[in-house]
Amino acid sequence: MTTKSTQIIQVNHQPTQAQLNHLGVFSWPTWSKEVSKFPWTYDEQETCYFLEGDVVVIPDGGEAVSMGKGDLVTFPAGMSCTWEIKSDVRKHYQFG
Repeated sequence: MTTKSTQIIQVNHQPTQAQLNHLGVFSWPTWSKEVSKFPWTYDEQETCYFLEGDVVVIPDGGEAVSMGKGDLVTFPAGMSCTWEIKSDVRKHYQFG
């Protein structure tokens, strides 16, 4: 099976403080969500940095990707997926 390039979730498990500062992560808005499971579609690219939580994101037709506290993650525009939040999430995020 070939994975479409639009389905690739990029996860950086150990971003450096310099990388986070360069992106301006800590000035981005925050989003929080309790343990839950829901579908989501990304109309535009999202980059986020997890402050708390444990999540599995399953792209439609793709393989599950785990992420959580301390991870810097980029979701591609056009991707539809299911979020499965295993422990409450709080993250900084930016679209575009």
